[in-house]
Amino acid sequence: MSAATRRLTTAQALVRFLAAQYTERDGVRHRLITGTWGIFGHGNVAGLGQALVEYADVMPYHQGRSEQAMVHAAVGHARQLNRLRVQAVTTSIGPGATNLVTGAALATVNRLPVLLLPGDYFASHAADPLLQQLEHPVEADVSVNDALRPVSRYFDRVTRPEALVASALKAVRVLTDPAETGAVTLALPQDVQTEAHDWPEEFFADRVWHVRRPAPDPAELAEAVRAVRAAERPLIVAGGGVHHSEAEQALKALVDATGIPVASTQAGKGALRHDHPADLGGIGHTGTAVSDELARTADLVIGVGTRYSDFTTASGTLFQRPDVRFLNLNITAFDAHKLAARTLVCDARTGLATLAEALSGHRVDAAYEAEYRAGKARLEETVRAAFRADDDGAVPTQTQVLGALDAVVGDEDVVINAAGSLPGDLHKLWRARSPRQYHLEYGYSCMGYEIPAALGVQQAAPDTPVWALVGDGTYLMNPTEIVTAVQEDLPVKLVLVQNHGYASIGGLSESVGAERFGTDYRHRAADGSFTGAPLPVDLAANAASLGMDVLRAKTVRELREALVAARAAARPTCVYVETAPPSAALPAEAWWDVPVAEVSAREAATAARTAYERSVADRRHHL
Repeated sequence: MSAATRRLTTAQALVRFLAAQYTERDGVRHRLITGTWGIFGHGNVAGLGQALVEYADVMPYHQGRSEQAMVHAAVGHARQLNRLRVQAVTTSIGPGATNLVTGAALATVNRLPVLLLPGDYFASHAADPLLQQLEHPVEADVSVNDALRPVSRYFDRVTRPEALVASALKAVRVLTDPAETGAVTLALPQDVQTEAHDWPEEFFADRVWHVRRPAPDPAELAEAVRAVRAAERPLIVAGGGVHHSEAEQALKALVDATGIPVASTQAGKGALRHDHPADLGGIGHTGTAVSDELARTADLVIGVGTRYSDFTTASGTLFQRPDVRFLNLNITAFDAHKLAARTLVCDARTGLATLAEALSGHRVDAAYEAEYRAGKARLEETVRAAFRADDDGAVPTQTQVLGALDAVVGDEDVVINAAGSLPGDLHKLWRARSPRQYHLEYGYSCMGYEIPAALGVQQAAPDTPVWALVGDGTYLMNPTEIVTAVQEDLPVKLVLVQNHGYASIGGLSESVGAERFGTDYRHRAADGSFTGAPLPVDLAANAASLGMDVLRAKTVRELREALVAARAAARPTCVYVETAPPSAALPAEAWWDVPVAEVSAREAATAARTAYERSVADRRHHL
């Protein structure tokens, strides 16, 4: 007797399959694909578009305005939900597909899952070339979707209906594997999407993917325990893997028992609550003075769920003690082996709990603990000074904007940022109250991430106040999803900081001898020089035209009032504030390698090169 089958198109089968996938961790089951973002055109409108209409009861649909932004929204959603739930993104062929590349790179760099379903050319070549087709002279099977290969953790082009079964299962395996996850791409030729096939009923049965918590290898654990017990000045570097594993309480238990201090990467901030006595704030180029001072003298650096980007290591110049060694706890062996470390290849929560148990009775020296607590007290005074506004009627600085927001948010609020000068100020100053409050995308540092990511987070946590912090440069990159926020009634809060240009890159440009060239939003004179007059651009009016309620704040007092009103608002609301130059810029506590011109006729570049050569001499290869 033949097995039962169901006759559906390829697109219909894919939607039904995705609706039946679940993850399970710690005995809790979650639906894997919570919805699909889409912008339709030829290549997906008659295939996936029709399938999403037919199965709207099992697959929610969200209308995007920018393909890149849809991926950002899905990534924000997955991060908020600890990578246990995912959104899909479908686009047409051509520019719709290639617009996915930046978002896919961001997802894969940050180890965050997203399912991409771009349309593709006719597998049959019946219409060849068709509209938007890129013709390759020697590889006829190449399409623009191949640009997604290097930024995807799994890629397949489904050229036959029956090929979907194996491909879809492989795709979901990667999405749900904490060691392999990232962007997953199934390129779908538009003719194959609409072809009917007799599918086995088993393909549509509920399928649960267990998200593993692998324990450390006993030999690795024993070596790790010896290393920690022998260390005089250990330092934990908490990365995003702490959050993905929901390991915050396990980290706290280890720290409470041993007294080992914690510094955090951009992705790991909030792993300890800001007022924990062992939380020293950010580390690296945008880190705090106390974290970076301890990093320079640490004899053992314990990395938990971090991939050690150059901002974290200060481009290889931060960990300066001659005998410093590394112990890396990471679910991904690729990251665990960095910096010639001893390794604990395991789940962060399981590994931390096991390590704490094995270290029972061990604690750092009291003098070391007193030293870093004194440094933390100095950090607290730095934060208070940066946030303080003595004149309520004055135009606020950027750090005072953060201070005003700090006074308004609750423990449950989520604050999202990705690029510009804000990440440095936030990493140094923000007082994270809960594991999910600090949402910085700094693996790819993608301008334009914040607003769409806020939509994805708001969908994941509908009763949580979600704040997107953007400068004027970032806002102009990607404001389109404001329309979607209005359409879907997502009450995100936007803090739009107007400082008339690329403030972060402007400062970097000046420091490397490029003299702020091309970083200012101001009028140019006939000779190409800047006149200094701001452009007559009203970004607040632009946000209002896209459907947001807009509150303009000119002073510190008005800013506080506007933030309170925005937090209480039930509609998408923008707080627009023009900032004053900071009275004293917060200095970088560690170097970052941006190569400077080796020869130049300009004095600024020559001076910058001299400073660069002094700094690069401090780089170490940890072997």
